[in-house]
Amino acid sequence: MHEPPDLAAAVRHADLLAVSAERTIYAWTGDRLEARADVMASEEPLEIRLNGKALSITMRTPGHDLELAAGFLHGEGLIRSRADLAEVRAEETNTVEVETSAPVDVSRLERHFYTTSSCGVCGKSSMNAIATLAEPLDARWRTSPAVLLGLPAKLRAAQAVFEATGSLHAAGLFTPAGMPIAVFEDVGRHNAVDKAIGARLLAGDFPLDDTVLMVSGRTSFEIVQKAVMARIPVVAAVSGPSSLAADLASRFGVTLIGFLRGERFNVYSHPGRLEGR
Repeated sequence: MHEPPDLAAAVRHADLLAVSAERTIYAWTGDRLEARADVMASEEPLEIRLNGKALSITMRTPGHDLELAAGFLHGEGLIRSRADLAEVRAEETNTVEVETSAPVDVSRLERHFYTTSSCGVCGKSSMNAIATLAEPLDARWRTSPAVLLGLPAKLRAAQAVFEATGSLHAAGLFTPAGMPIAVFEDVGRHNAVDKAIGARLLAGDFPLDDTVLMVSGRTSFEIVQKAVMARIPVVAAVSGPSSLAADLASRFGVTLIGFLRGERFNVYSHPGRLEGR
C-alpha cells in the first residue's frame, strides 16, 4: 500500500522554492574556504500601481503580493477597508495594480516613494540603473579572515544604545586591518548605513574604497547598492544576504560576507580579497 502524500511538506517545499534561490558560496570553516551549495532568501522589486499610476517600488520576498499591496495602502491611510478596493490584481511579473472604489488623493502623503522609471521592476533593470551611476569596484587590497571574525564584537562594543534597549541596528566602517572608523545605530538598518557613509562624506573622507562595511542583521539589495555607490569593496553581516544582494555584489565587484558568527562565515562573491584562501 502506498503511503498518502505529505501535502503539508509539499506545500512547504513549493513555498521554499518560490521565496529562495540557490547559489554556490564559499564557507570559511576555520582554516580554509570550501565551495558549497547554499539557499538564500529571494528579493525582487514590486511596483505598486494605484488607479493606473505608479505609486511605489518596494523590495520584497516574492509571494503574497496582493496582500502586501493592500496592507501597504492601508498603512499609508489610502484605504480604510475592503470596501475601498474595487480590484487588486497582479498585472504582470513584479507589478500589482490596485483600483479603488473612489478617487484617492495621494498628494497628502508625508512619505515620498521611490517611483523612478529608470529603476524598473526587476533585478536586472535595477542593476542596470545603478550601472549608469557607478562602475564595478576594483580595489586590490586584501583582508584576513581573522580581521573579519573580530568585527561583530567590535560593532557590538560600539552599540551603547543597543546595550540599553536591545532594539537597534548598527553599521560600522572599518579599515582592512579591522580598526573602527565610524559606527552608528538606528532603528533602521539602512539608516545606520546612511549615517556611517554620510559621516565620512561630511568629513571629506570619500570615497570609501579602503574600508569594510559591517552591518547587524541581514544584507539587502539596498545595502549593497549603498556600498557600491560609496565604493566600499567589502560588506559583512551577521546574517545572510538576499539573492538580489548577492547578485548585485557579484556584478559590481563587492566581496559579500554573511553569517559572520563565531569562527565561521560565508563568502557570496569575490572571495579573492581574503588572505590565505
